[in-house]
Order: sequence, then structure tokens, then C-alpha cells
Amino acid sequence: MSLANEKSVGTSYTATVALLILALIFIPAVLIVSHPISDIALLLAMLCSAICIGLARRSWQKSSQLSICSITYRGGNQ
Repeated sequence: MSLANEKSVGTSYTATVALLILALIFIPAVLIVSHPISDIALLLAMLCSAICIGLARRSWQKSSQLSICSITYRGGNQ
């Protein structure tokens, strides 16, 4: 039996993981590869990482509020 209020939670954390990978791996790697490192480039990389971490946190909070549907039946006795 399928309930009308079911929500899929299978891939809800994909955006969170992608944003964290971007913030913690990709942006620092680009910064290391680009020589010489200037103060502006460092500030820009830190700002982009902070934005990605903030978006990941927000995405995680939205995903964690999803709940597994209840299997109780409220339609009466069977």
C-alpha cells in the first residue's frame, strides 16, 4: 500500500556531499595548483569554501527534516 505523504530519502544527501567535496577538496586543490598564491586568490578561495559549506549545511538540514513514512493505517479496523 502506498501512502500519499511518502517522501523519498534515498538520494537526499547527494547535494550536501557534493558541496562539501567542492569546498574541502576542489577549491583548495585549485588554489595549490595556481602559483603564485596572492592574497586576493586566498581570500576568494576561503570565501567560496565558506559559501559551499554554508550551502551544504542548509542542504543537510533540509534533508534531515525528511522522515520515513509511517506504516500505521488510520482508515479503520481490519
